[in-house]
Amino acid sequence: MTIKPLLDRVVIKMTEAEETTKSGIILAGSAKEKPQIAEVVAVGEGGIVDGKEVKMYIKKGDKVLISKYAGTEVKIDGQEYTILKQSDILAVVE
Repeated sequence: MTIKPLLDRVVIKMTEAEETTKSGIILAGSAKEKPQIAEVVAVGEGGIVDGKEVKMYIKKGDKVLISKYAGTEVKIDGQEYTILKQSDILAVVE
């Protein structure tokens, strides 16, 4: 099954949370922070949203930094994805 987002929506797949700190300490499951870097899986076509023209700047395959609590989490075919608006993406990570 594929996901095709509408208008200014973007489908992302979150990266895995860090298992160890930079100093080598192994983190317990409850101590891991929710990752904020994700890979873009699909992008909507843009268009008129709330009476304004929205141009999509994000493309499939981009690594992005998102707001901590942005989007709606969905599970399709055993994979977890997040669907959010392009405006919830803070930056492209290069």
